[in-house]
Amino acid sequence: FSASENEKTFKFVIVGGGIAGVTCVEQLTSQIPSGDVALITAGPHIKAVTNYKQVSKTLEEFDVEEKPSSVLEEKFPNLTVIHSAVKSLHTETHSVETADGRVFGYEKLCICSGGRPNLLMKENPYVLGIRDTDSAQEFQKRLCKAKRIVVVGNGGIALELVYEVEGCEVIWAVKDKAIGNTFFDAGAAQFLIPSLEADKPEVAAPCKRTRYTTEEPAPGPGSALGPDWHEGIALRGAQQVRQFVHVLGSWPVYIQLTNGKTFGCDFVVSATGVVPNTEPFLHGNNFSVANDGGLQVDDHMMTSEPDVYAAGDVCTACWKHSPLWQQMRLWTQARQMGWYAGRCMAAEVLSEPIELDFCFELFSHITKFFNYKVVLLGKFNGQGLGPDQELLVRCTKGQEYVKVVVSGGRMVGAVLIGETDLEETFENLILNQMDLTPYGEELLNPNIDIEDYFD
Repeated sequence: FSASENEKTFKFVIVGGGIAGVTCVEQLTSQIPSGDVALITAGPHIKAVTNYKQVSKTLEEFDVEEKPSSVLEEKFPNLTVIHSAVKSLHTETHSVETADGRVFGYEKLCICSGGRPNLLMKENPYVLGIRDTDSAQEFQKRLCKAKRIVVVGNGGIALELVYEVEGCEVIWAVKDKAIGNTFFDAGAAQFLIPSLEADKPEVAAPCKRTRYTTEEPAPGPGSALGPDWHEGIALRGAQQVRQFVHVLGSWPVYIQLTNGKTFGCDFVVSATGVVPNTEPFLHGNNFSVANDGGLQVDDHMMTSEPDVYAAGDVCTACWKHSPLWQQMRLWTQARQMGWYAGRCMAAEVLSEPIELDFCFELFSHITKFFNYKVVLLGKFNGQGLGPDQELLVRCTKGQEYVKVVVSGGRMVGAVLIGETDLEETFENLILNQMDLTPYGEELLNPNIDIEDYFD
């Protein structure tokens, strides 16, 4: 079809009502108030960033709220929200076709279609993927009748899940040697495990047993969940008697792990990462796609197709990364990428130069696990550092866990669990790459107020 058949051509079209897409829209509408912007999103709700706080140079905290998309339209007069899924993209004619058969033209397009849970098995009614609010609610419905579930995976959502589920036996199948490996090392995991067994602040569960089983590697998208996703959702399984009677054949589904054990359960929760939602955009176009399935973007968030940008979980950052940064498909990065993509699109239209944003200098993330504050900085797991790294660890049981990754005498990463109050000091030490050799082990000596040294 030719451009003349378009219902309407917009200066900017953004696809996806998650954090990346909405942040991109907010950025564009405020930078270029005269330009008309369209947001194409399948659901009636969008995800908005609220209570945004800049905690330090790179650390930020915010909440995420689902709001009706009309809230955005009221706020930005130059915005049109189009409620439909995208059926296809035609980069040559600069047009997008929606599932309801309408066609919209664009001058600049930003794809923020997110990612979907990487399910163990598709189309199996007993396998649930948790990644967004819709699947969390479905999960809660199933949970109230469940006596035993198996959680597979070890990202943040799996960790939180195992902690929050009550009155239901949880078997946790962890692929990596360390629990929560995406976020932590064995030390941090050991620090957190007692929290799993300890009584929780509110009501102690009548019967809650968690088993860990480590195994070697085994064989429609809402918006992603943030660290507090379970707060509005009561996670309680069916209350149960203390003894378990295992009658073979009594469970609706069985899972066999590579360590040879088989468990029956009511359902399996698959919390094993994200697959970028590139589906409707690739056909007939020439996007460069990264190994992880994301659309490759350069340091201006541009894909390989002219006038097409991408941000958030759907994209893969393919510029030469700062040695202290890595992409992880997290909410903070969706917000940062959406914001920066909006700025890049505006800069291009206004013919202004733009530098790679400072947030991509240093990886930083604040979250909560088991009611502990968790701060991750830089190469917090020694990612890609090889043998030239040393770890300094300080741990006070039940209170805090501090790990520092040092390479070539300089701090390159840190994990802070608990109220350590060290995030700004460590962020500065990582950013200015100061030589810490003279301090040696003293760096984490609890009797030394480290802030006095470095201000």
